[in-house]
Amino acid sequence: MNNLRKILPALLLFLLLGFQSHSQDSTAADDLVFTEIKPDSQVSDTTAVSAIQQPQKEKGSVKTTPVPKDDTTLMGIFAAGFIGGLAALLMPCIFPMLPLTVSFFTKGSEKGRAFQRASLYGLFIILIYVILGLIITVIFGADALNNLSTNGIFNFMFFLLLVVFAASFLGAFEITLPSSWVNKMDANSDRGGISGLFFMAGTLALVSFSCTGPIIGTLLVQAATTGALLGPAVGMFGFSLALAIPFALFALFPSAMNKLPKSGGWLNSVKVVLGLLELAFALKFLSNVDLAYHWEWFDRELFLSLWIVIFGLMGFYLLGKLRFSHDSPLAYLSVPRVFLATIVLAFTIYLIPGMWGAPLKSVSAFLPPQETQDFDLYTNALVGHTGNQHSDSKPHKYADKFHAPLKLNVYFDYAEGLAAAKQQNKPVLIDFTGHACVNCRKMEANVWPDKQVYQLLNEDYVIIQLYVDDKSELSPADKVITPEGKTLSTIGKKWSDLQARKFASNSQPFYVILDPNTEEKLVAPQGADYDAANYRKFLAAGLAAYK
Repeated sequence: MNNLRKILPALLLFLLLGFQSHSQDSTAADDLVFTEIKPDSQVSDTTAVSAIQQPQKEKGSVKTTPVPKDDTTLMGIFAAGFIGGLAALLMPCIFPMLPLTVSFFTKGSEKGRAFQRASLYGLFIILIYVILGLIITVIFGADALNNLSTNGIFNFMFFLLLVVFAASFLGAFEITLPSSWVNKMDANSDRGGISGLFFMAGTLALVSFSCTGPIIGTLLVQAATTGALLGPAVGMFGFSLALAIPFALFALFPSAMNKLPKSGGWLNSVKVVLGLLELAFALKFLSNVDLAYHWEWFDRELFLSLWIVIFGLMGFYLLGKLRFSHDSPLAYLSVPRVFLATIVLAFTIYLIPGMWGAPLKSVSAFLPPQETQDFDLYTNALVGHTGNQHSDSKPHKYADKFHAPLKLNVYFDYAEGLAAAKQQNKPVLIDFTGHACVNCRKMEANVWPDKQVYQLLNEDYVIIQLYVDDKSELSPADKVITPEGKTLSTIGKKWSDLQARKFASNSQPFYVILDPNTEEKLVAPQGADYDAANYRKFLAAGLAAYK
């Protein structure tokens, strides 16, 4: 049982998928694509006509964080897929097959010949999974992939799908493919030669589906919702590469097989831990739907309470206090298992203060927004210490649908915000954001509360937050008909179109500082930058350019 240290890579997989936004750091963002960017076209909406003019000249410059690019997103997807493949190796359906398959290649063969056959076997594994990723891309198409992350129906389906995957890992049932597929593939693997190796790889993919299916499904969901066209294929390439490498390496160094841990009950423990992580991860998709459609029932407290219970159960499971149907008796606790249980339980305790509004900065990007918190001591203390500079008492447009972060005086309509900025003689900070944008939440929780940043936002700027993924219907007077004849009937589509046409960008968060009188950019726009000092420089440069 001391081999439970192998659980750690599996834990890292879902920490990467669920807690680090596709393994990206400060340059990451949810790439929500709604509108083809055509800078020369004009918007016909009367409330935003002035926003769609010729490219604006910048009055100043400041070092900014570049907007995320597809190659950065694909690198993150590949990394997540590769770690997913390493986790899949520890599944009960694959790990016991590793020595058997390698011994088949090495038995009666020279080392060079065995390595060649194992390498071909690995290449065929990669080919099969990459083709699967390409099929997903072809079925959905580029446009559909771009919209998955904000589509309420798809997000709810993804939530249910991950719950099913979690139940499977916890032992409720097994997700298997038709036995006739497996038998036919296995029969063809006896042909020998290259074709036989291909069908052997196919047999592995089919036989191991009950274990790898939930991991593959989660990976494909995450890859698809990034909006990157090749995301599913790149994710499957990383997954299959990690799966294939051990077969070739052990064929080249067969003596290393003796150092592998023996199969046993620890393999099922890996599945259970992954199942609980999948269950926690599924809640993010449910939260996206709740926010985009303004249901307002799945708030931050409810989300956190479920996470606390799930990770608490995981900690008790690792300590042997809980058992599932396929678990073996736990005679004693190994040191690695105790260490991992300590980490999980410490994380559970870390979450508890969030029930009273603690910012929980390490996971703030994936929680519902702070403003959904009913009992929030943190924001009240921050506002009470700094002093809120609301200069008007008139309710803002769409204030019934959106809530300002940190109780700032935020406008949610472009024209209304510009008018207020002119009246107050302040520059405008446009925040293109989204309900499903994890990096937007991270900026609001980690950077905006900085004392100096908050003071600049609160006293020196008029903030306009435009949600590009909101599903609320516009009133007839606010609907937009684009030059291409397309009617933009929701709030999200209207502001997404505005961002694409005026600023040639479709990623969030995206911060633009404007002169409200000329609607010209005062400094170069920027995306997410989690260094509060850099963000202060960005705001200070815009303020200086305005003055």
